Amino acid sequence: MKTLLLFVITAIAEIVGCYLPYLWLTKGASVWLLVPAAISLGLFAWLLTLHPAAAGRVYAAYGGVYIAVALAWLWGVDGIRPSAWDVAGVAVSLTGMALIAFQPRAG
Repeated sequence: MKTLLLFVITAIAEIVGCYLPYLWLTKGASVWLLVPAAISLGLFAWLLTLHPAAAGRVYAAYGGVYIAVALAWLWGVDGIRPSAWDVAGVAVSLTGMALIAFQPRAG
């Protein structure tokens, strides 16, 4: 559960770090949004270092959680309800994430 929570926090930091420049570039928001965006992306990079597994495995497993958080963001922030296909895709990606992240460890 701790690993999953860390993945979710990591995904939120990445999404915020990308969403704020998006608002500046496409919605005419203040250029000052780039400051918290940079901080959020720095936090995202640091959070990735807290995961105990090898970096490649962490990035692969993180991808599944990112998909779920991104669709939650789509619904919660953009107000677009995910389709049944979106939900099925999240289920598949989280299953893949669990296989990668929680595999038996040798040694």
